[in-house]
Amino acid sequence: MSLSFLLLFVSILTFGGPSSDAQRAMPSDQEIRAYTSNLPFPMPEIQLPKIPAHRVSIADFGAIADGRTMNTKPIDDAIRACAKQGGGTVIIPRGVWLTGPIQLGNNIELRVEAGALVLFSIKFEEYPMYARPKSTSYRCMPLIHGVGLTNVAITGKGVFNGNGQHWRPTKKEKLTERQWKELVASGGVVSPDGKIWWPSREALNGDDYIKNLLQSKKRPTPEEFAGAREFLRPTMVELINCKSVLIDGPTFTNSPAWVLHPMECKDVVIRNTSVINNWWGQNTDAADIDACRNVVFYRNVLDAGDDAICMKSGRRSDGSTAESALENVVIADCIVYHGHGGFVIGSGTDGGMRNISVKNCTFIGTDIGLRFKSARDRGGVVEKIFIDGIRMKDIANEAILFDMFYSGNDDFDSTRVRIPYFRDFEIQNIVCDGATDAVLIRGLSEAPIERISLKSLSITSDRAVTIEDAEGISLTDVWLDFKSGPVLSVKDTKNAQFEKITLASPAGVFVLASGTKTEAISVLKKDAAQAKREVELVSGAMPAAVMFK
Repeated sequence: MSLSFLLLFVSILTFGGPSSDAQRAMPSDQEIRAYTSNLPFPMPEIQLPKIPAHRVSIADFGAIADGRTMNTKPIDDAIRACAKQGGGTVIIPRGVWLTGPIQLGNNIELRVEAGALVLFSIKFEEYPMYARPKSTSYRCMPLIHGVGLTNVAITGKGVFNGNGQHWRPTKKEKLTERQWKELVASGGVVSPDGKIWWPSREALNGDDYIKNLLQSKKRPTPEEFAGAREFLRPTMVELINCKSVLIDGPTFTNSPAWVLHPMECKDVVIRNTSVINNWWGQNTDAADIDACRNVVFYRNVLDAGDDAICMKSGRRSDGSTAESALENVVIADCIVYHGHGGFVIGSGTDGGMRNISVKNCTFIGTDIGLRFKSARDRGGVVEKIFIDGIRMKDIANEAILFDMFYSGNDDFDSTRVRIPYFRDFEIQNIVCDGATDAVLIRGLSEAPIERISLKSLSITSDRAVTIEDAEGISLTDVWLDFKSGPVLSVKDTKNAQFEKITLASPAGVFVLASGTKTEAISVLKKDAAQAKREVELVSGAMPAAVMFK
């Protein structure tokens, strides 16, 4: 059984199976309120799209479902004709439909019916150079896109296939030897160091081409950017500055780059949707919720080659540094099978984030479970984050990670210092069977991670808990089964409380304290009794730094 079929089968079992397109309807206000009520922050009422009753089929405009006839114009004609009538539903019936980019319109629902497979063309010239509003940076036009729209929806139980294998590079380290040999034999070129396969030489040389272009010209033209067209991969769904957005039901697979990308949108509902990409697919994030307000994301099944459910608030779509915050977001009842992180914040947090709730999700086989990342050149204030009820299995690295050194070192763009401030997280009811580290928290010396509450955790891992440059961390009612190292390793951390920590087996050291700034570490003496030694002090930590109650 193929992975894609298995994921779809699990989705059917989990969500009760797809209803017919004739039975499908907009989510009810009552259903949305079930997710937006009783939150730890006030959530505005979501304004769902209002789509007129008018309906057209792309077949009525000359589209042919033979998998080889280009249907870009018939699809666009159907959307424009429907929009001219004030809006309505544009239907993609069952069949195989080959097309270039699809541009949505106001008051338009694009419905891809069960049995419909939309294949995006592998002819690169079909994708014109595209820049976000007021931006001077170009890439290929997204496969499905809209800018400044009101009342827009993508629905149905059909499939959008991005033919991403013709765009994406692939790292040798992510494939088996047989897969790598077959990929190289299929064509394309391999990088001089032998580590990355590229679909074409233009794609391989694209990064150098863009760097040289930007050095030689202040404002390159779209035609000049087109010299690296095969490198400038399109995203799959990009909606910018739109209001009342619904994505409900389709499967998005084999994307050239990241998949669902609402940016600076308001009132967004994404539900019952599947994203299926190979886990080795480069930059194929499943969902990047970017600087939006009032978002409900629920009952989705995701398999990604990069972050799965990711929160972003970087530079605005026009390239400016003006604040564009992400706020009022609800994530619930989702399943993630692969991804660099199951639920992710960052790395771009420039605009700030607040009021985010994540509930009742399952992560299986992700690199990291809960992943919060930023760096000195891409930070903002991230606060009031509430996470409750996460189940994890076979996490490759950390179950819970806070890391303000996302770039991997302390280098950053000194011309653009934007310090990340992460604070006021409440994380509870977490179960993880298998991880390298249970919890790893690493802040900045000038901006410690503050006020993180971790409660009711049950984690099996190789190592336990490491905290560095943090303040006001609390762990309560925690069960740990780990292989080696101290239970709690704290460095340059203060005002931390650890209570009701239970170990599956005795440890060597309960608290390893280091750093001259470590102070006011509070531990229950009966918890520490589970280790051979209560405390070990190194690297300048003072005896009074750790208090046993």
